[in-house]
Amino acid sequence: MSNIQIVTDSMTDVPRYLVEKYNIIVVPLTIHFDEGEYRDGVDLSYEDFYNKLTKSQELPKTSQVSPSTFLKVFQGALKQGKEVICINGSSRASGTYQGAMMAKNELESDNIHVFDTMALSFGGGFFVYEAAKMAREGRSRKEIMKVLERMKFKVDHIFTVDTLEYLKKGGRLNPMKAAIATVLNVKPVLTVEEGLVEPLDKIRGSKKVIGKMIDLAKERGGDFSNKVIAIAHANNFQRATELKEIIIESVSPKEIIITEIGCTVGTHAGPGTLALFYYRI
Repeated sequence: MSNIQIVTDSMTDVPRYLVEKYNIIVVPLTIHFDEGEYRDGVDLSYEDFYNKLTKSQELPKTSQVSPSTFLKVFQGALKQGKEVICINGSSRASGTYQGAMMAKNELESDNIHVFDTMALSFGGGFFVYEAAKMAREGRSRKEIMKVLERMKFKVDHIFTVDTLEYLKKGGRLNPMKAAIATVLNVKPVLTVEEGLVEPLDKIRGSKKVIGKMIDLAKERGGDFSNKVIAIAHANNFQRATELKEIIIESVSPKEIIITEIGCTVGTHAGPGTLALFYYRI
């Protein structure tokens, strides 16, 4: 049993089977719909969330994890004699990292390290996965943190949205540009740079977008034979499975992880979103 407790927030979209396998603690952000609030990944299934999202006139609001919530989690781990590595989604997209830092500072413990991935969805999840594997192997907190620092800005995100409506509603896309792109059936290919979503490319028609994503991954990721590649989807398992088959044929990675895009990221990206994560060259 490792003496290091890995903690993360729900923005990193770590799949449940990995959470259970490595005893990872996931602290949920909160989603606010008109009729009530829900903890991301706890109070409603992702399928139910996306059903609510598509029926909602207004974009739901998301709330960061409070410092007091992190405080309880950290205290619980410390009482068990464990060191803590808390790995958070991008500090530029949410105040959750700052909440974790406030909890750490209040406890004044040298046995807590809080890490800002500057990544979104399983882009952040990659750091959690690597840290959890190293903790299981008995690596020290210092060793793990060195590896995480080296990984920073090496984890690449390539994703596309099924509709531009949610990026527009969330103020992440100019309404006029969204309207023109929708009329022309232009699908954006997006990435994350320095913690924020940025455009990477665009292509006409949804049928061609998967091919474009894989071409970009090859160009930016190089040889995948010894690499892990992750696929994340927003209530679109069938398309994620199709993408997995194409990836096996085209780049033959060492391992493929499939995960769901949770409520926090899904609020802004919308249902049908499809994403790839891997290490850049």
